[in-house]
Amino acid sequence: MLASGPFGCLVFYGALLVVKMYALAIVTGQVRLRKKAFANPEDALRHGGLQYHREDPYVERCLRAHRNDMENIYPFLFLGAAYCLIEPSLTVARWHFLVFFLGRVMHTVAYLFALKAPTRSLSYIIAQIPCFSMLVQIIVAVASYA
Repeated sequence: MLASGPFGCLVFYGALLVVKMYALAIVTGQVRLRKKAFANPEDALRHGGLQYHREDPYVERCLRAHRNDMENIYPFLFLGAAYCLIEPSLTVARWHFLVFFLGRVMHTVAYLFALKAPTRSLSYIIAQIPCFSMLVQIIVAVASYA
């Protein structure tokens, strides 16, 4: 199945998105250590005391970026897989997956570096366009089965 052009392309960009999510989790952990802001008392005790069992605005920003990834990347993976089943052209599928990937990378950069508005919002919208496009094409392709 990986030999199928669109599905292989989805697997490639999906894997890159998962790597990005893992990297964001590592960044969050490093920020926690640097800021000494631990979510669990046992971690705070290990790193200096209960006074470090606290929230930090930048740690919270990292967590929001990660949560936003989960809210968007997981549905993309489902839509991408369903989209591949309707046998799109490889070129069109590649553009859908690439635009989503680049939009999500820019969204994360905008979130982590608190870039000036509306950078993050535009990145979000750009990444949603291929999702909406795939969704419409999937619905049209399967509407006769409903």
